[in-house]
Amino acid sequence: MSHLARARLAVAIVFFAVGSLVGTWASRIPDIKSYLGLSEAGFGVLLLIMAVGGILSFPLSGRAIDRFGGVTGARVGVAVCFAIFALVPLAGSVWVIAPILAAFGAIIGASDVAMNAWAAEVEKAMAKPIMSSFHGLYSLGAGVGAGFGGLTISLGWSVTTHIWVVLAALSVICLIFVRVPWTSETHETTGKRPPLVALPRGGLIFIGGMAFCAAVSEGSAVDWAALYQIQELGIEPSMAAIGFSVFSVAMVGMRFAGDFIIARFGQMNTAIASGITAGIGAMIFVLGSDPYVIWLGCGIMGLGNAVIFPIAFSRAAADPDMSPGEALAAVSTLGYGAFLFGPPLIGFIAEASSLRASFLFIAVLSFLIAVFAFLGRRQERRDV
Repeated sequence: MSHLARARLAVAIVFFAVGSLVGTWASRIPDIKSYLGLSEAGFGVLLLIMAVGGILSFPLSGRAIDRFGGVTGARVGVAVCFAIFALVPLAGSVWVIAPILAAFGAIIGASDVAMNAWAAEVEKAMAKPIMSSFHGLYSLGAGVGAGFGGLTISLGWSVTTHIWVVLAALSVICLIFVRVPWTSETHETTGKRPPLVALPRGGLIFIGGMAFCAAVSEGSAVDWAALYQIQELGIEPSMAAIGFSVFSVAMVGMRFAGDFIIARFGQMNTAIASGITAGIGAMIFVLGSDPYVIWLGCGIMGLGNAVIFPIAFSRAAADPDMSPGEALAAVSTLGYGAFLFGPPLIGFIAEASSLRASFLFIAVLSFLIAVFAFLGRRQERRDV
């Protein structure tokens, strides 16, 4: 196996491992909420703390990656992720788990920036698009982690046993594959204090806008799609849950096909087509009344949203106005911010009007992806 092929495999393992951690965490949320004795609102505060920890970590992680390189950030980040996540099942009270989750959110966010920086370096060295398949492996890892979590619950494993077995297995895999020799590019950092929140500037604003719109759409599909089908259309809960499964499968499949499509048509052309596709899917979702039509809309939404984040991260790492670490941190901030604030915004719209109106708003945002991509393409042509 060539040096580049081994590096690509190492990055793939990192993406899969971090996705697996997220899926493992998600599968055990009900148990953790239960033994802490928290209400939905109380546990929601813990999730908010975790998300804010991620957002606040981006400026520092971006600067660290510019100084030490993406490969160092990814390796250190994943190791620290494992160490902090191992503490989660040991926390017996809210006051203990709150700082652990804040730290876990921060290091997950930092690792996300670092592994995308390393992925961009390998992509640049290979001189062809490969970022989308990495994000596909992240999604696959999340699915495998959640699926294994369901299995361990059915087998009666404790939260501690489950998490520690997963961490042990992932640690062995990472130690075998992630030690591949790689020298990252580094960039000088100024002595100025990094901003509290990393934000894009110049042409990267359009790329950040794409990521923001896609993240709101994806987050809403996670949190609101099933409820919309149940409340607005009277679809059975067991049937309504299928919609998100279709969305997820379509997204994973498209991410694995995305590298070929991007290589054939280019990043911004693919993003324009993806935004239009996502918008059409959202409109089918809004206008449909039959479960099969709803699932079709979910699948088309998944296809449209799938490659937006890979394109955004790949484009950010090559931004002419910002260093890779700074640019990746800025795009990550908008993406994480959308995941954090998007679903509540959809809830506010639903409260003021209806869930149908909320998903009409999602359709508008999806079409905006295409608008931002068009503006980003025009900006790139000006910079040439």
